[in-house]
Amino acid sequence: MTSKSKLRKEFIAEGRAADCPVYDLHGHMGYHFSIHMPAADTESMVRSMKRNGVKMLAFCHHAALFAPDIGNQANIEAVRLFPKHLRAYCAVNPNYPEIVKKDMRTFASYPDVYIGFKFLADYHECPLMDGRYKPAWEYADTKKLLVLLHTWGGSHYDGPEQIEKAAREYSGAKILLGHSCHGEWDKAIELAKTFPNIHLELCAVMDERGILERFVEKLGSKRIVFGTDFPWFNHHYYIGAIINAGLCDEALHDVFHRNAEKLLGVLF
Repeated sequence: MTSKSKLRKEFIAEGRAADCPVYDLHGHMGYHFSIHMPAADTESMVRSMKRNGVKMLAFCHHAALFAPDIGNQANIEAVRLFPKHLRAYCAVNPNYPEIVKKDMRTFASYPDVYIGFKFLADYHECPLMDGRYKPAWEYADTKKLLVLLHTWGGSHYDGPEQIEKAAREYSGAKILLGHSCHGEWDKAIELAKTFPNIHLELCAVMDERGILERFVEKLGSKRIVFGTDFPWFNHHYYIGAIINAGLCDEALHDVFHRNAEKLLGVLF
């Protein structure tokens, strides 16, 4: 790894790099009851993305995750407003299994909206391998879709043991470890080494110095994707943290866009 990066210089001078678009594969949308977010509506978020050179945000709306009466309709409406910049994860709340079944029946009707599923096991207090997730797991496995997991070290719901079982059983699903088993960094690395369908995602990883560098040193840069939890966190901060981590330009290209492009296929 080296800090002699042309991309770093361009990002600092211009705020973006012409041949290095940024794909954010871990976002949310909409205001949240527990915190003030100054720019959480769809229009404000897209304006911010454009300022930061973020080509695409893959998100799951807070309403889809926490308001079953609204559900994934919030995702659909947001993507339809800005189809050139947004794609959505279909939220899976296992506490409402009938809604999950309905969303599975209609998922294929929205190829312009959905890229996969979002599981929030810690918040919904339901382990990743609980049978209520099974319809979504099986669909993702069959269709080779992305599944963005909230993962956290020490969690009984979405910690390394649950992830290992899921990756083994659903090897066709493209599993993104949101937060990369935060705190259990080496276990996240081992999971990605063991299971080729696992990728590490950087949201909240950048709160500890040296972890991204450890990921690249031990795993390489081909299995790491950029994510921020936007609008919870800021693209300026995350892009700045990554370009100043001492990675070579090839690794920066992988993290910022190449790995996402490979996972997404020809969408953008």
